[in-house]
Amino acid sequence: MSAPLYNRDILALAVATADFPLLTDARRASLRAPLCGSRIIVDVDADEDGLVRGVGLHVEACALGQASAALLARHAAGRSADDLHAARDAIASWFAGEGERPDWPGFDLLAPARDYPARHGAILLPFDAAVAALESAEVRA
Repeated sequence: MSAPLYNRDILALAVATADFPLLTDARRASLRAPLCGSRIIVDVDADEDGLVRGVGLHVEACALGQASAALLARHAAGRSADDLHAARDAIASWFAGEGERPDWPGFDLLAPARDYPARHGAILLPFDAAVAALESAEVRA
């Protein structure tokens, strides 16, 4: 392990989830990571082509899960469910030692978590929830 798991950048990202309040007239998914108990609600506002316009969050997770959620929300605009699913799969493959670091802006800050499998679910959870929200046919008013 070359970097501390919780550092100033991770903690700064963790509090940045407050910049993304829950939305109205958006697709919503609420998920829980079974291993660590992290919970997240993700609202996704998408255009008629299914591309993300905005993301709202409510996160009950460790600082790593919160940081992952903030990175998702910051960089999801203009992306499709397929894009988010591909990013999620790339993260999971990298965690499993089967691929390169994911090409998601800011994700290098989460690199120290690779050595902590118990934290992987919390980091993947925002991506899982965003995909689930985009694949939902129901828009919450």
